[in-house]
Amino acid sequence: MTTFETSFLSVLREGLAWLGWSLPESALEAMARYARMVWEWNERLNLTAIVEPEAMAARHFVDSLTALQAFREPAWPPAPAEWPPCRLADVGTGAGFPGLVLKLAWPALELTLIESTVKKARFLEAAVHRLGLEGITILARRAEEVGQDPAHRERYDGTIARAVAELPVLLEYLLPLVRIGGIAVAMKGAEVEEEIAAAHRAMDLLGGRLRNRCDLAWPPYLSPRTLLVFEKIAPTPAKYPRRPGIPEKRPLR
Repeated sequence: MTTFETSFLSVLREGLAWLGWSLPESALEAMARYARMVWEWNERLNLTAIVEPEAMAARHFVDSLTALQAFREPAWPPAPAEWPPCRLADVGTGAGFPGLVLKLAWPALELTLIESTVKKARFLEAAVHRLGLEGITILARRAEEVGQDPAHRERYDGTIARAVAELPVLLEYLLPLVRIGGIAVAMKGAEVEEEIAAAHRAMDLLGGRLRNRCDLAWPPYLSPRTLLVFEKIAPTPAKYPRRPGIPEKRPLR
């Protein structure tokens, strides 16, 4: 094992202890290989500004794993490796955060990674191949296009996005993909009150409501974070999402 992987795993294990999750050693080793691959490809593709192994473990991997608590049902076992299948779309996944990290922790996850930058999508394909993962679809498409595709529209148990857009825009990407009764998870920083207030119209128009929020902090590794969980309570009108680029230009405020 390299120095990179040793340093990475040390912080990852600390983070898991803080979160209270138990993962198989094979999953931790796979995450270390994945992190190493991000580091190796980063110089060519500019996947992340975070390249130190300890920081990568905390700010990409542990941060991604915080989303597990948004999906766990009370009757499920405590270990994500034993959870049942769930169909999840990760919108604007970039180098695979949080989607690929969640897949490594939760093998039964049926995952779609949506990343419009073709070079990043090619990296995701290479990472999935190297890690030997199955049950993953990679779409090099805009979220607005996928949300209007009958093969994906309102077909997912959950959607998730991390550091993609402000909430009124993000909900127009996420909610059209979610079935009624499913959830959309927005991973945000600590200052979310103004975004939530600005997103009420988007929630009403798109068929969602805020079900839960969870505030997190893991000093000194992670600054305060907020998980916002939206429940899909009504069908999204057919005109949403709007054409690519329109949600960002004219948010549903």
